[in-house]
Amino acid sequence: FPSQTVTGNFAKVIHGLNANQLTDQVIQRSKRMILDTLGVGLLGTSTEVCHKVSQYSKIYSSDLSSTIWGHLDFRLPPLYAAFVNGVAVHSMDFDDTWHPATHPSGAVLPAVIALSEALPRKKKISGLDLLLAFNVGIEVQGRLLHFSREARNIPRRY
Repeated sequence: FPSQTVTGNFAKVIHGLNANQLTDQVIQRSKRMILDTLGVGLLGTSTEVCHKVSQYSKIYSSDLSSTIWGHLDFRLPPLYAAFVNGVAVHSMDFDDTWHPATHPSGAVLPAVIALSEALPRKKKISGLDLLLAFNVGIEVQGRLLHFSREARNIPRRY
């Protein structure tokens, strides 16, 4: 339809994704990406920059909280938990990447896990739901990069 916007079409595609569309290969690759991201993130919790953002974020609180990786007794509001855990992943610069230059899992996984932890117990998601959310996040990031003129110019700038 000519009257449909790019944004509307994009939202329709993303909204239409479901767990039945995850092939065995996608599930296996996603699990590997998640495991790699968790490992890099746990290692990153020992970096100076992660320590600084953790200390900064302690001033925030809410009724909802999510775990800071590697610190079972340290919880923050989901937004800040995702921020701290994302910094931990990126601080090592060993997280996954693709072209154009991006580190997809380090941005997506901390947000997905923080949000899943903040859900009420009666609404907890399954592992398959978590894999779907992770893949939707990766898909959104990839499509946004595809639409970005800036992303296409990254290799020329470096």
